[in-house]
Amino acid sequence: MNRKPKALIIYTGGTIGMVKDSYTGALMPVNFERLLANIPEIVKLDIELDIHTFEQTLDSSNVLPEHWIQMVETIEKNYERYDGFVILHGSDTMAHSASAVSFMIENLSKPVIFTGSQLPIGVLRTDAKENFITALEIAVMKENDLPKVTEVCVYFEYHLLKGNRTTKFSSSHFNAFTSTNYPPLAEAGVQILFNDNILRKHNGLPTKFYKKLDPNIAILKIFPGMTENYVRGVLQIDGIKAIVLETFGSGNAPTTEWFINALKDAIARNIIIVNVTQCPSGSVMQGKYNTSSALGEIGVLSGQDITTEAALVKLMFLLANSPDLDTVRKKFPIPLKEEMTINDWS
Repeated sequence: MNRKPKALIIYTGGTIGMVKDSYTGALMPVNFERLLANIPEIVKLDIELDIHTFEQTLDSSNVLPEHWIQMVETIEKNYERYDGFVILHGSDTMAHSASAVSFMIENLSKPVIFTGSQLPIGVLRTDAKENFITALEIAVMKENDLPKVTEVCVYFEYHLLKGNRTTKFSSSHFNAFTSTNYPPLAEAGVQILFNDNILRKHNGLPTKFYKKLDPNIAILKIFPGMTENYVRGVLQIDGIKAIVLETFGSGNAPTTEWFINALKDAIARNIIIVNVTQCPSGSVMQGKYNTSSALGEIGVLSGQDITTEAALVKLMFLLANSPDLDTVRKKFPIPLKEEMTINDWS
C-alpha cells in the first residue's frame, strides 16, 4: 500500500497568519492552529502534514540571517522524513530568504517552497488559501517516483518562481512578485503547467547544509547629486567586507574623479564591490558604455543580471564559507544556483 505524501510546513509568521490587534488595529502574527482552522479544504489534498512553528513568529521585516539559518537547520533535521517543505513567510523579505536558503543547501533533491499572502487568511478576499494549497500540492508532486521540483522556489498568485531570481515589486497587488530575468518554473491554472526545460535536475550527489553567514555587507545606491561624504561614509563603515553597488542602466555610474577614487580606495582596503543594476530587469554590462568602463578597470565585479536580494545573500554566504577574500572574488562571478546569467560583456 502506497503511503501518503508527507510535507513539513515551517511557519515563520507573515501576513498569511495575521489578525488585527483589537487595540491598535495593526496586523500581528497568530499561532498556526488558528491559521489552519481557516482552510478546511486542506483535508482534500490527502497529504500527511506536520508543522514546525518558529518559537516567536515574525513579521518578515524582522527576519535576520539567524532566521535563515534556523530554516535550514529545520529542513536538515527533517530532510529524510518528508517529500517536500513549505515555508510560510511574510512577503516583504521573502525574496531575501528564498535566495539565502537556495545558497545554503547544496545538491537539494526535494522542493522547498516559500509562500505567503497579501491579505490575512481570515479576510474574505484573501489570496492565502490558493497560495498555500497550491504550494503544498507542488511540494509533494512527483514524476516517475522522483520529486517534480528540486529547488528553492517562491509560489505566489499562480506562479512558481525560482527563489533566487525573485523580487517583490508590489505592496498592493496579489501578483506581488516578479522574476523579470528568468521565466516562471510553473503556472497554475486548471492544471499546473511546468516549464520542464528550466526545472533544475538533481545531480545525485549528497545534500549538504551550510549554516554560516557573514552579514558585514552594505548597499550603496547611486543617485544624481550624491555627495562624496555619503559615498565614503558607506564605504568606510567599520567592519564592512563587501558592497552591493546599485548603478544606473546596464551598470553605469558617474565618472567623476572623487567617485572612482573612493571606490578604488575601498578595493585597495580589500572591500569587494559588486555592480548590480537598479533597473527591474536587464543586466550589468561593464564596458559597454564609457560610464561603466572605469568600474571594471579598478576591480568592481559585474553582478550580471543578479537581483540585489540574491547579490546580498550570495556575498553573505561566500564570505562565511570561503577560506579568503580572493576566493570570494573568484567565486562571485560564477553562477552557483542559476542566480545569474553570464553575458558577453562579463
